[in-house]
Amino acid sequence: MPLVNIEVIENVFTPQQKKEMIEKVTEVMISIEGEALRPYTLVKIDEVKDGNWSVGGQIIKTSDVHRLQQTKAKAA
Repeated sequence: MPLVNIEVIENVFTPQQKKEMIEKVTEVMISIEGEALRPYTLVKIDEVKDGNWSVGGQIIKTSDVHRLQQTKAKAA
């Protein structure tokens, strides 16, 4: 029984975006493991508390991620 665990910073993604993550990750897993395992394929999203996430020793906060999302949207 496969379990895919996704960790994100809290308050970055909307409920709809998390639903989409779960659906798409499930479909990728099913494409690899086969349709018979769909009922046993678990996808879980854990939200890490704001300020408890770091990259290269630097704290990454929800506001930092939102700023990156806005910057990327403007560049597109």
